[in-house]
Amino acid sequence: MDISAYILVVVISYLLGATPSGYLAGMACGIDVRTAGSGNIGATNVVRVLGKRVGAIVLAADALKGFISARWVPLLALWLFPSPGTSRENLALAGGVAAILGHIYTCWLKFKGGKGIATSGGVVLAWAPVACLTALALWGLVLAASKYVSLASIAAAIILPFAVWFGNGHWNGSPTMTYAMAGLSLLAIYKHKANIQRLLKGQESRIGRKKT
Repeated sequence: MDISAYILVVVISYLLGATPSGYLAGMACGIDVRTAGSGNIGATNVVRVLGKRVGAIVLAADALKGFISARWVPLLALWLFPSPGTSRENLALAGGVAAILGHIYTCWLKFKGGKGIATSGGVVLAWAPVACLTALALWGLVLAASKYVSLASIAAAIILPFAVWFGNGHWNGSPTMTYAMAGLSLLAIYKHKANIQRLLKGQESRIGRKKT
């Protein structure tokens, strides 16, 4: 095993994940999204502040940086540091986790970033595509039924470890991926703690409505 490959993957993936897409999109439009709406730099708040078009771009960018970190950065590391003992799957795990942590705790914004849902989606798409599609389908169903983006995101976070676990014997997954996804899902739910409190109080904003 060549530790250089892991160091490269973690550093590049963290920096990719830490790239604050929502903040940069807001600044390009002359608005600091941290001072508007919910104050979050994620795609949901960008939609609220800057509209659906810009929000869709941010969503795609956040997902893409997770996918690149878990799929292409490990391939680059294996090419630069070829070693029979280096596992591509372990590199993908390291890259995916680093990207998500980078998004949530971005070094460019005093370690205050987004909630990691879109970036996690990109990572899981690289790890286990069908598991990602399963979570995305549930996200869409919950959103359509409730109109709460936060509730849909929490539901997707809950189902992801189970979807990856089921994929161990059917699609593309492993026990290590399942454990990693479980930890990341718990972190995503924790980052939604304020949303959960507002949901319980009936104060959470529904999609298409201004926050009160």
